[in-house]
Amino acid sequence: MRATSWRALGALSILACIGLGAPSGAADAPDWRAKVRDFAKTHFKQPAWGFSHNVRDYDLAKALAGADHVTLDDEVLYAAAYLHDIAAFAPWEDEKKDHSDVGAEAAAGVLKDAGFPMQKLPAVQAAIKTHMYYRDPKAPEAVYLHDADALDWLGAIGVARIFGLVDPKGGEPDGPKAAAMLEENLAKVPGRVVSPAGKARVNALAVELKTFLENLKRETDSYKTL
Repeated sequence: MRATSWRALGALSILACIGLGAPSGAADAPDWRAKVRDFAKTHFKQPAWGFSHNVRDYDLAKALAGADHVTLDDEVLYAAAYLHDIAAFAPWEDEKKDHSDVGAEAAAGVLKDAGFPMQKLPAVQAAIKTHMYYRDPKAPEAVYLHDADALDWLGAIGVARIFGLVDPKGGEPDGPKAAAMLEENLAKVPGRVVSPAGKARVNALAVELKTFLENLKRETDSYKTL
């Protein structure tokens, strides 16, 4: 082999060592966040608690924590926010149990396959188990996911989520049932928000939902013509 060829081979070896010119492989594989996001986007297709709800919960939880000057483990929050409603979808659902409990267990397999740092799984599962407004979160990641999820039931987005469930063929829920679901959210959710930043936002969102329901009731003869 000529000297120039040896020099070229040596250059390629150096490039490979520093990661330049190396063949694509593990270094180019999507990180666990991308895998979890793609999983959620692929499997959670539903207007009330599907992928868009996951995105909002993650963003809002971070915003609330930031407003309270609370530092969160972003890996724990991200995993929990994108997978907290997994048990609302087949084949992970179990109608005999609360979806929060089932989801905490189901999320483990998804995270393991994605390459998530599994030493943080207990914190993710705790946040998933307490994400609903009627449960009591403890750790910061759980608190802010809980409050983000609660606030997403109120205001204009709360209306959009619930009416997105209405069956266009006349099944359940129909319009009046959807309105009743919104009234239940208005009655039960605001008092369950626990963080200072969440409490600062909840009243305006509750008023927004209350005003909508008052107008809707007036315009539909108390939902009879809805």
